[in-house]
Amino acid sequence: MKTNSFTFKLDDTQQAELTQLLKNPKYLPEKVPHTRIAVSIPDCRINLYNSGKLLIQGKSAEEWIAFTLEPEILKEAVIGYEDFHDPEAFEPHMGIDESGKGDFFGPLVIASAYVDRELVEKLKEMGVRDSKKITSDNVAINLARDIRNLLGDRCAMVTIGPRSYNRMYTKIQNVNKMLAWGHARAIENLLEKVPDCPRALSDKFGPTHQIERALFEKGKKIQLDQRTKAESDPAVAAASILARAGFIYALRKMGKELNFEVPKGASTKVRREAEKLVAHRGPGILLDTAKCHFQTTDKVLAEVGYSRKDLPPTL
Repeated sequence: MKTNSFTFKLDDTQQAELTQLLKNPKYLPEKVPHTRIAVSIPDCRINLYNSGKLLIQGKSAEEWIAFTLEPEILKEAVIGYEDFHDPEAFEPHMGIDESGKGDFFGPLVIASAYVDRELVEKLKEMGVRDSKKITSDNVAINLARDIRNLLGDRCAMVTIGPRSYNRMYTKIQNVNKMLAWGHARAIENLLEKVPDCPRALSDKFGPTHQIERALFEKGKKIQLDQRTKAESDPAVAAASILARAGFIYALRKMGKELNFEVPKGASTKVRREAEKLVAHRGPGILLDTAKCHFQTTDKVLAEVGYSRKDLPPTL
């Protein structure tokens, strides 16, 4: 199904560049409420809203995007090549992705999302793309809400909180095996809702057999694919946004409970906040808030006068 309507979210620099471009006399100015600039060309209407949302509609919309917007503003190919390069992206399948793997604080969140051709078209209209390309947490949260509204029961999420994460790592001692376990659960949880889904796709983080071994009976019947940069697939992109939103919600909830703003990542700022937390609440608080196998743990504990032997048992 070919769509004649496309939506993009532009950053401040892209908005300024597009505004300048659309002042060219070949674009006919239009009056559209709440827009920074609105123009038209034959068979194509282009509205840049004050929010940064760009709406392109009309029979020539895809052509204008491919030959003007992508090379001059987006600096990347977004539409027009998916059917040729990856026809499977439009076939029924689920995508799986995770968030929080590289963050000291917070859980590991794995999400799965099912798509077919109709859903892919709607996700593209919503501007769904790899969550790593979305710089605003609030944009990710709002987009995740729209994705959940669109997919309904055709998505699932697995959240491994810090306490459970630390307990699992003590037993498994391998992050990729934990990821495989989480991916397998996200696949099977979605198969409960979409039992006829024929294929699952995720980013390649380790041997495929790690996920296969973690699957139960129902999951063993699905075709399992892994590839690098799988986030370009619409189902994986949707899953990446759902996972990121789940991770952000978890950090905000933790911050509310502990009365501090929980930072993402594993930077010096993260270490300083962790040191304050341990100094105030003792070393055991890390088991409930952080991934304790990170080297950050040793540095934080040493700075506040503790060591790993001061951590309570995880089992």
